[in-house]
Amino acid sequence: MPRYPLLFALLLPLCASADSLQIPLGEQGAASSLLPQRGDSRRAVLEHFGLADEEHPAIGQPPITRWDYREFSVYFEHDQVIDSVRHHQARTTTPIKEQP
Repeated sequence: MPRYPLLFALLLPLCASADSLQIPLGEQGAASSLLPQRGDSRRAVLEHFGLADEEHPAIGQPPITRWDYREFSVYFEHDQVIDSVRHHQARTTTPIKEQP
């Protein structure tokens, strides 16, 4: 144990290394594009986001329904939103030119 515990405590953070932050693809996206929230009704989703591009029939028990919009999908249990998921947006890449 060091003779000067306070000095040791002050120097300890200097030994720490930096971490990198990685954000999963499903959590990336524009902060301005809001999604329907858990507990919203179908009517509220319809009023705020309009008609879905595609509505899938209910499956299972309890019945789960999915509405697909251009940028996201909304999952309903009966008449309530249980989840909203942003669709993966592929990044466009520039082809690398071969060097002679």
